[in-house]
Amino acid sequence: MGRAKDYTEQLDIAKDIVINSIGETMDLYGVNRSVGNLYGTMVFEHKSMTLDEMRNELQMSKPSMSAGVKRLQEFDGVKQDFIRGSRKQHFTAEKDFFTFFGNFFSQKWEREIKLNLEAIHKAEDILNPIVQSDSTSTEIREEATKLLTQIEHSKTYYAWLSTLSNALATGEIFKAFPIPEDNA
Repeated sequence: MGRAKDYTEQLDIAKDIVINSIGETMDLYGVNRSVGNLYGTMVFEHKSMTLDEMRNELQMSKPSMSAGVKRLQEFDGVKQDFIRGSRKQHFTAEKDFFTFFGNFFSQKWEREIKLNLEAIHKAEDILNPIVQSDSTSTEIREEATKLLTQIEHSKTYYAWLSTLSNALATGEIFKAFPIPEDNA
């Protein structure tokens, strides 16, 4: 009996190591570490979880759990399940890291593209009249032209990033970078 308890503790330690790593990784990508820990915890669950179960597992407040679940739902990291006879909401984590990765990064990149292209267009609206004005000094015109050239170059990057994001979201990327066969 003592040995089984040791193995159970070792299983929990192993899970905690991986959950901590997932939390730390998500923190690197701008998602709160506690949300990453929540996702990692849910990955190892073999059934859907309620907010109360998540709260008990992670010792966090119910509002924090709810906010974390909503954050994970934004990029389809967690889906709500229907459980007949239960009035509580149940959630399951996306366990396929390739799917999770595709959803997460394509949405992050799309946000980056939108944000920066809007800024680029605003900057162009300011810079173009400076370049075209007869009253602009040569020095200011040259500086504005350099900025426009740099901005134009960045549009190429955002077009490329958009293509990459779409390839990731649609799964096309896996033609160029196939998912390795499971050797387990």
